[in-house]
Amino acid sequence: MVVQTELSDDEIDRVFHALAQATRRDILRRTIEGEQSVSMLAAAYEMSFAAVQKHVAVLEAAQLIVKRAEGRERLVRADPVMIARARALLARYEDLWRARIDRLDALLAGPDPSTGSGTDPELQDPRKGE
Repeated sequence: MVVQTELSDDEIDRVFHALAQATRRDILRRTIEGEQSVSMLAAAYEMSFAAVQKHVAVLEAAQLIVKRAEGRERLVRADPVMIARARALLARYEDLWRARIDRLDALLAGPDPSTGSGTDPELQDPRKGE
């Protein structure tokens, strides 16, 4: 089985849209901890069952959760594959920023053109010249 790691632009949009709302993030957290019925999820919120179903549908469209039928109940669990793919995307963004910061650090630590050294002469150890 080949696991796709790159997310399409549409998938990225759906994931960030799904995670942009606190209730959906909480539903995702709860379903990471364990599979729950939509009824159990709805009982935890001061909103209608239909509103919770809509939140679940947004998470399902983003493929962050998987819903399955068991009798009359709809059970929901987090999808670790999509969560890992989203985490990998964020890790790539983090790598880009860390590389930029490293380049900035190197630039700031570079040689001082006025003295020809990488440090301020006033900050150097005065004993070195002895």
